[in-house]
Amino acid sequence: MNLTMKGFKILTLATVASFMLFGGSCNKDFLDKNPKNSVSSEVFWTSQKDVETALAGVYYRLQENFLGYERVYLDALTDNAFADPGNNTQPNLSVMTTGGISPGLGGALPNIYSTPYKLISSANYFLDNVDRAPLAEQLVNVYKAEARFLRALAYFDLVQSFGGVVVYRNFLTKLEDIRIQKSSEEEVYSFIHEDLDFAIAHLPTGLYKGHAVKASAQGIKARVYMTQQNWGAARSLLEEIIADNTFSLADSYEDLFTTDGQAKASVNREIMFATQYLAPNSVHRLRPGAGGLDIELGWFALMQPYKNLVDDYEMKDGKRPEESTYYDAENPYRNRDPRLYATVKLPSDEWVNPVTGETGEIYNTYTGFHTKKWVDLRRLPFVNETARQSDQDYIHLRYADILLMYAEAVNELDGPVEVVYNQLNLVRGRSGVDLPDVDRAKYSSQDNLRDYIRHERRIEFALEGHRYNDLKRWKIAHTLLPTLKNPSGVSYVFREHNYRLPFSITELDNNPQLEQNDGYK
Repeated sequence: MNLTMKGFKILTLATVASFMLFGGSCNKDFLDKNPKNSVSSEVFWTSQKDVETALAGVYYRLQENFLGYERVYLDALTDNAFADPGNNTQPNLSVMTTGGISPGLGGALPNIYSTPYKLISSANYFLDNVDRAPLAEQLVNVYKAEARFLRALAYFDLVQSFGGVVVYRNFLTKLEDIRIQKSSEEEVYSFIHEDLDFAIAHLPTGLYKGHAVKASAQGIKARVYMTQQNWGAARSLLEEIIADNTFSLADSYEDLFTTDGQAKASVNREIMFATQYLAPNSVHRLRPGAGGLDIELGWFALMQPYKNLVDDYEMKDGKRPEESTYYDAENPYRNRDPRLYATVKLPSDEWVNPVTGETGEIYNTYTGFHTKKWVDLRRLPFVNETARQSDQDYIHLRYADILLMYAEAVNELDGPVEVVYNQLNLVRGRSGVDLPDVDRAKYSSQDNLRDYIRHERRIEFALEGHRYNDLKRWKIAHTLLPTLKNPSGVSYVFREHNYRLPFSITELDNNPQLEQNDGYK
């Protein structure tokens, strides 16, 4: 095991024990109360090992639904990809794109709400009890900083999806304490910043090795500021990360998304925070059926890239196809941005194991394309047993995002100045991609450079689950998405009120104090 990246995974067995501590849910307690058969708190919290076991349980919550590998499916709510209607991993994603968002919708929608609260509940339990351990205050503050970072991550997911939500600062054991009114969106953001400020003050510096570090919290806080369009505050934080010179771009774009690649120091230097997995005990999915990214994307084709995305990749000379001498109408996807070949399986591609030469089957596609990013072809041919090997870490934050957020923030503040082009060129010129510098004459105004930055974000982070929140924070989802049709010819629907998702009927029944978002009955 490579401890530079996978070090935290040595706590896997302790994680399972801690997950039992924080327990499952029952019908009335949607915040995961401590079950009766859990480890007694009277004999716990007596050592540093107890604290680390409990903290591992909080991290374990990241493996569920959209906090883990399934976050990639958020791209199926955008113009990047189509969700196969047979996707039982996150049902009804395709329904959400065509006007079916409602409080009664099951599947993905309630998961977007409930899963962050499970993480919040576990973090609150940890924070309410960690002071009982006989440890030095400085060490306890580091552990608290990790838990508060994770809590902030969960609330950030919630506020982006639902706006104002209920804020719980402590672990609750009484149902009446859970039934409270939601906080305003501004109050939720204030609480997120409070947690992240504590994390930044107490987390250690250095590379990410499984535990959140200072730059993890700085980067997420910058993303929060970007969402709030506080460009100046975002720029200051991003400048600190860049000046620190701890993180850098990986020397292989493709290797960022495979287990072996993520174990390389030359690759994981780009990763700033991730949901971690480790075969065979902590893999993507074994129940209720075999799953995980290799099987779900590389065999079942549950998320299929749109031609709209594929056509957005430039030629290798950095020009659009209609402007480039490299473009060949007979071979339209030859000589493209190399990131295309690491992201999308093109119609002419064959699934081949690069080590053994074995081939593998993949289900038909409705769009003409398949997802290649996150799929490890060295595990071909994919079978149910492949689920016991699929442990690619899902990357929440990487250094390329720092550079592109910085370019965006500076352009919003100062327009097309030198430093904006420099950040774009670093990402486009990364090893193995090697695209030419941005054409400054073509992208010389703030407006057209803004569009180009957004294009670059789409390409760099395609099928990583970021575009949905990007389209919403740019306030263009309601104009862009309705121009799209799914493979059945049904138009996408995204109305103004869809910037905020509805609370489910179940949540409204559980908490009569919870007020439904505007636009939903």
